Amino acid sequence: MLETVSNFLGVHLCELSGYHPLDERFELLHLRAVDLSLSIYSLFGKSLALFPVFVLMMKTESSFVGKKRDALGHEEKMIRKKCCKRPTKHRSPSTIVQQLYDTCREVFKGSGTVPTPCDVEKMKLVLDKMKAEDFWVSEKLPFLNSDNASDGAPRITYATIYQSENFSLCIFFLPPKAVIPLHNHPGMTVFSKLLLGQMHIKAYDWVDPSTSDDLVPSSEPRLARLEVDSNFTTQSDAAILYPTAGGNIHSFTALTPCAVLDVMGPPYSKDEDRDCTYYKEFPYSSSESATEVKDDCSYGLLKAIDMPKELKMKPVEYMGPQFVETC
Repeated sequence: MLETVSNFLGVHLCELSGYHPLDERFELLHLRAVDLSLSIYSLFGKSLALFPVFVLMMKTESSFVGKKRDALGHEEKMIRKKCCKRPTKHRSPSTIVQQLYDTCREVFKGSGTVPTPCDVEKMKLVLDKMKAEDFWVSEKLPFLNSDNASDGAPRITYATIYQSENFSLCIFFLPPKAVIPLHNHPGMTVFSKLLLGQMHIKAYDWVDPSTSDDLVPSSEPRLARLEVDSNFTTQSDAAILYPTAGGNIHSFTALTPCAVLDVMGPPYSKDEDRDCTYYKEFPYSSSESATEVKDDCSYGLLKAIDMPKELKMKPVEYMGPQFVETC
């Protein structure tokens, strides 16, 4: 009983102090909090009537620790300024996320626009250096567990970091063997950066992109050219797809626990005819088609389908570092 109460209040102290559970300093502060709670608890014995007093003392201590943390943070900034000539190995997650947000505001201009090659490179420079810890993501997250399955299919979880009319930022968490089936991104430019794990990406583009989905019966498969069929790791550059190129119709298959950051501009919108369509893939044989194709490319027939019943996706609140939204 004593150990359980002390441990609980130790965690409570850390939370009140403002430390995130994935912060490397959380464990050290937690141990200090447990020692403190044991000392205070021993003074009161096992009297539950004095529990509110106990909590009040814990809050007072957490306030002190929080102020000390802020003071240390200020001191660290001063030290970094004095040593600015030396490269630092540590980066501020909040600064990186702020840079991502600011870059998105510059790159994405709204519906009907595609980022310029210069803007694409600007976005890649930000994304290619991003890591899981920049968003407080680790393999210890419960929804990355392989046991996280619904009706036999691993459940996919996602956290929306930000969304506006021009762009959205979202992290998808896939347990091993989880699959996001083939789906499109109409009129959208999408950057996908793998933050954690290993993932297989398969992507197609329409051979005749000028043909609208609305003009082709849903029961009739369309010819698509295979653009990507590769494994990606955290060392891989961000994958980029465009409205009619780069593999606009893609699928994700998690080979290990995965976390992938999706930057979409503009985001999905039914009101603006940017709804998500899923597809089923069929093998293609050139002898059975009158369409002229290139011999050095691979092709497939894609048929529009309803959202697969086995696809289970659950939203969770984004708990990573924050950023300042600008007008």
